[in-house]
Amino acid sequence: MSARAADLTIAVGGAFTSMDPHFFDLSPNHALTWHVFDRLVHPDADQRPSPGLATSWRAIDERTWEFKLREGVRFHDGSPFTADDVVFTFARAPNVPNSPTSMGQYIRPVTRLEVVDAHTIRLHTAEPVPLIPQMMGSFSIVGRKQGEGPGGVLLPTSDYNNGRAAIGTGPYKLASFTQGDRAVFTRNPDWWGPRQAWDRVTYRMITNDSARVAALQSGDVDAIDTVPTRDVERVRRDPKLTVQARPGLRLIYLYVDANRPQSPFVTDRAGAVLPQNPLRDVRVRQALSMAINREGIRRQIMEGNSLPTGQAMPEGAMGYDPGIPVPAYDVEAAKKLLAEAGLPDGFNITLHGPNDRYVNDDGIVQAIAQMWSRIGVRTAVSTSPASVFFTAGGVRDEHSIALTGWSTSTGEPDTHLSLMLATPDPQRGRGTRLRPSHYSNPDLDKLVDRALTTIDLEAREKLYFEAIRIGFQRDLAVIPIHHQVNLWAMRKGIAYAPQLSEQTRAMEFSLAR
Repeated sequence: MSARAADLTIAVGGAFTSMDPHFFDLSPNHALTWHVFDRLVHPDADQRPSPGLATSWRAIDERTWEFKLREGVRFHDGSPFTADDVVFTFARAPNVPNSPTSMGQYIRPVTRLEVVDAHTIRLHTAEPVPLIPQMMGSFSIVGRKQGEGPGGVLLPTSDYNNGRAAIGTGPYKLASFTQGDRAVFTRNPDWWGPRQAWDRVTYRMITNDSARVAALQSGDVDAIDTVPTRDVERVRRDPKLTVQARPGLRLIYLYVDANRPQSPFVTDRAGAVLPQNPLRDVRVRQALSMAINREGIRRQIMEGNSLPTGQAMPEGAMGYDPGIPVPAYDVEAAKKLLAEAGLPDGFNITLHGPNDRYVNDDGIVQAIAQMWSRIGVRTAVSTSPASVFFTAGGVRDEHSIALTGWSTSTGEPDTHLSLMLATPDPQRGRGTRLRPSHYSNPDLDKLVDRALTTIDLEAREKLYFEAIRIGFQRDLAVIPIHHQVNLWAMRKGIAYAPQLSEQTRAMEFSLAR
């Protein structure tokens, strides 16, 4: 293998923000930090749980899970991995200061950790939690020795970003991290897993689509993700490049301020905030959904690389309900619904969204705004970089309606229910500051509780169906648009094994045979 072949440079379109694996429950951050930090459970290419730092697990009873930890694993500094590092991770992960959204939903179901021995740990829950193995594949394990300062003080996110605490058990070691630009990793020769193909990985953030493709074509990078849909066929025709595609779990949807009495960006024609928030009326939400031409977005904006939907999960995935159709596009019916809601002349609204997070996010927002204007809803557009968008919409709750996305880490729609539809309850990890619809339905909450505590797979899926029909179809607590098709491109000579997850990691790349 030549020196050049042993190095890999990847350019990703998602804006990663930190080397702290617990700072932000965000896919680009997870993909970045997974190079350094392992998980107890490793989701496979189809998002099914497989052994990671845990070699096996079993339910001792409905409220107790036992995990056998892999022996002989060492952190990059040579210290051994033990059950105590799992205990430390559970204490730290939900409590990172200034986290835009924490790992709490994966940690809080566990009410007590029992260390049986150095390589056996039991997770006790207050109620049956059938998805504990999948949840253990949703967050990284950090070491107590590496992440705890004098007096038991947790080292802050800045110490992970500067490398002091970025010492994991993963397949690569951190060489350097430049926020907003890149990370450089070197192969960990002592990793417990298969030998990695790359001695050195440069993981770059290039959020501009044209610049990312140009970097690949010029040879400045070896591989890219989120290939712009407009460029897919052109890249495919390039004899020096190859393209990989796989439908993914990422749902693109609109969250709607469905409950506040007034909403900041819903106004009358003169620009005054309406005394009554019309988004609280399900007929208005239905009208907005009906006015969206999802097939038109698929053809014109996504160049065929999306799957229009009216539900949480794509076809073939756990929780996909074949009885829920793609919402019909019907301008006249939408106008009629607005009139029935007492808004025959429509209203003004601002549609927010990111412009560098999801495939064609800015174009989708612009298209939806034009579609809504046809039913009398004059729509201003405000898009911004993801870091600005998520802070304004999630942390400060400033939006009335916004385009965003979500991809389950378990392969099931559990977090769609608990984070999007359930009444916010921070102590239970329900609801989220990132997508504040303010929707609340006690009957749906009961369904969510039942679904997330039902061990039997078939019975659990039926409960998913029922909850999704209420929240996504009947009440439109969120307005689903489509599921993304994940796209990667790379130079000839490099192979890639696409995952159902959209996360792009060096571990899936290899030299072509």
